[in-house]
Amino acid sequence: MARLAVAMDLGTSGLRAQAMDLASGEVLSTAMTTRHPLPGANVIDHIHFALELGVATARDTLIASVNQLIGRLRVATGDIERLAVCGNPTQLSLFQGMEIRDLAFAGSRKLQALGVTPPERQAAVLRADQFPALALPRGCLVIIPPAVRHEIGADALALILQTGILECGETAIAIDYGTNAEMALVHQGHVYTGSAAAGPALEGQHIACGTLAIPGAVADLEAVGDAQRLLVLDGELRPVPGSSIDLCLAKEPIETTGPRPIGITGTGTIAAVDQALEAGIITLPHIRTADRRLHFGRDLFLTEADLAEAGKAIGAIRAGYITLSAEAGIVPGDIRSAYLAGASGTYVDARKSRRLGLIPPHVQAIRQVGNTSLAMARDLALAPEKLDAMTDLARELRQNHCMFGLSKTFATVFILELSYWTEGMPISTYRDLLRRHRLPDLPPTQGTPRIIRTVQQDIDDLGRMGLVTLDEVGLIVALRVEGCIGCAACVRECPADALSLGTDPGAPAIALTHALCNGVACRRCEQVCPEQVLHLNQFFGAATNSAAVASDSHRGQD
Repeated sequence: MARLAVAMDLGTSGLRAQAMDLASGEVLSTAMTTRHPLPGANVIDHIHFALELGVATARDTLIASVNQLIGRLRVATGDIERLAVCGNPTQLSLFQGMEIRDLAFAGSRKLQALGVTPPERQAAVLRADQFPALALPRGCLVIIPPAVRHEIGADALALILQTGILECGETAIAIDYGTNAEMALVHQGHVYTGSAAAGPALEGQHIACGTLAIPGAVADLEAVGDAQRLLVLDGELRPVPGSSIDLCLAKEPIETTGPRPIGITGTGTIAAVDQALEAGIITLPHIRTADRRLHFGRDLFLTEADLAEAGKAIGAIRAGYITLSAEAGIVPGDIRSAYLAGASGTYVDARKSRRLGLIPPHVQAIRQVGNTSLAMARDLALAPEKLDAMTDLARELRQNHCMFGLSKTFATVFILELSYWTEGMPISTYRDLLRRHRLPDLPPTQGTPRIIRTVQQDIDDLGRMGLVTLDEVGLIVALRVEGCIGCAACVRECPADALSLGTDPGAPAIALTHALCNGVACRRCEQVCPEQVLHLNQFFGAATNSAAVASDSHRGQD
């Protein structure tokens, strides 16, 4: 009988898992979802959902998707002896069914008023029988790493340990580009950490034609004369040359080759914004084309709203490293090395990224290192004793952790970023205002950095059985809503195409796809209902009863 382990990255935008042979350490297979099973595209949405419907409902939905993903690894579930997970505090807390109100509210007085005692979130090795819904052998060990502080967790520890930034010997920064951009600045032996709520744009979410980094995603653009060639992820998540397109025109590609593009991931968005700025097609905050869009062929495009979303994400990250620089008593120009992690950090063109401000301006060496959270989960699955090193590091990092949500520096810089990206404030004015607020200056980029790609794709080893992607994850809930007149106003209003209407004219059923829904922070469907009979909580609450229908389709590349 084989002895197996599963490593899993519980990401904010989706889940990624790998099966491994415990005896040899070999990766056998990989599976990933194309979205997160909970409604919403960021941790705030997920927390809001859990607070409205209960942590138990959120936990059951998340674990159901964990079970789906494990089932796609194509190994004998009964042989799995260990499951190691890694992720931010929100995802790990929901997975464990822990208190999350301390993640929702800042300040000790508020928590005291609510009667909340924040959990420790320490490292733990549990048994699967402590997770009743987890479809693993009862004796299987579940390995959970520690958090640093309530909003920065095991994924940040993984970023530091997997990049080796502590041994680089110079002022350096590591950034995990994602919905919550974890970053660590190392200066003179001290580590300064923070987590910027960058939003989902850098992972291809909340973008009109966006997608995660999955096969078929546009990951980059490269100039070819007056045209742009798409770089598209193939079945093994490697960027390969695709068709040539004209960003200004919605027409068939100039030259058709390579994989068919199905959507634009965060790095494709970054590349398009950079190239359009360089060509004068974008003059912030506007796209200077006839229809105010950047085109990737006939059917894929970026809008001015997408440009604003990308700008907010870039601005949050730049505000983050300026804030950490102020904490360390340096300026961003002092940072000499950068480590980029996550799918966006792997596939982004680092030079384009630096021009846009995602990397400090005087960095001389940029290392792109892949999915450090999943890599950490693999290490823990094979050697659970590595939890001790993570615990020691977490204790050390608490000394210089900056909570951006409470930082006046971060708030001031982010307002300047919003003015730059969404109002077109000149960069000279931006820098002048930094000086007036006595904040670290942001000089122009300088020199040509050395790019070191330590991996070619964000998951460096897909295993001999290859990759399977799970396209439909979470729940699709269909209900007959009393009083519904079948006008479909809710379907038309939904910005995420999460609602559909049945064809029965007498009593049409409304179906909600949880994973597509923007969550309880949106509720546009409720607001537009002329009869005021549609309530999102009906569909979320149905997750725990027989009205819910789980969707379980998938496609794979073996």
